[in-house]
Amino acid sequence: MEEQLSLDFLRVVENAAIAAARTMGFGDRHKADEVAVEAMRKTMDSVEIDGTVVIGEGERDEAPMLYIGEKVGLATHAPKALFPQVDIAVDPLEGTNLCATGAPNAIAVLAASERGGLLNAPDLYMEKIVVGPSCKGAIDLDAPAADNLKSIAKRLDRDVEDLVVVVLDRVRHEKLIDDIRAAGARIRLIGDGDLSAGISAAVLGTGVHAVMGTGGAPEGVLTAAALRCLNGQIQARLVISKPEDAERLGKMGVKDPKRIYDTEDLAPGKKMVFACTGVTDGNLLKGVRFFGEGVRTSSMILTLDDRQVRFIDSVHLEKRPDIKVRFY
Repeated sequence: MEEQLSLDFLRVVENAAIAAARTMGFGDRHKADEVAVEAMRKTMDSVEIDGTVVIGEGERDEAPMLYIGEKVGLATHAPKALFPQVDIAVDPLEGTNLCATGAPNAIAVLAASERGGLLNAPDLYMEKIVVGPSCKGAIDLDAPAADNLKSIAKRLDRDVEDLVVVVLDRVRHEKLIDDIRAAGARIRLIGDGDLSAGISAAVLGTGVHAVMGTGGAPEGVLTAAALRCLNGQIQARLVISKPEDAERLGKMGVKDPKRIYDTEDLAPGKKMVFACTGVTDGNLLKGVRFFGEGVRTSSMILTLDDRQVRFIDSVHLEKRPDIKVRFY
């Protein structure tokens, strides 16, 4: 599945990113998300899969397409064809506000696995802590921030004061921020994009050593899919804020709402493809660039079984007879 479909999934996230990038800076987050969803869904229909969306834009009554449970792929038009059965998790535009304002780290994201390989997570909040390969096994979601930071610093053979922790800039994180600062670590506050930050924590040289705090559960599953391929770790727990949340979890088959999920609980698949394309410039990927001859995109594709990490720079040429190819 991985080798066969990785380039097809690359097209999916590239097209979503290009569509979203055309709205960058317009200040309309809803429009940015809408065009990304439409482009991703349209491209997905050309991929030779029998796909089911398990992480998407919400349930059927909340989203017109890429909703949880929706069937996607070429099998929807050729039901008798024997295409691979694939579970799909998508965030057509992670960082809608980032795209709307032209801020860094907006990306288009897709993860895929064999059936049952991605947790069908509800659109709730989730407590998270994310680290890279060197710190795998050194974290505990229930431990104080200071203890986790000491463990991370020890694994990295550095002082706590040398660590950089990414935290979403939210009121709910006031105590966490105070605790991290009291421990001596530095903080990078972000407005959105904890998925992009989670990937950065698992890649050496990004300057991010951990991600802590509460963010979206769907983003947690997508992060886990990437971390499976990058050998990082996420620990997470769903947050129930009202009675309806517990009912929703029950309907989705979650029996223990207090369970702490590890990376392989969130993304247990044996076959995994993770693809993302930058919409705006970020830590890992450059954003979409438009020029006279076409469009340039920067993407990353991760595959679990064959252990490949590919950074792909693509130039999409305009369909004109006088087009010129430039060496970059």
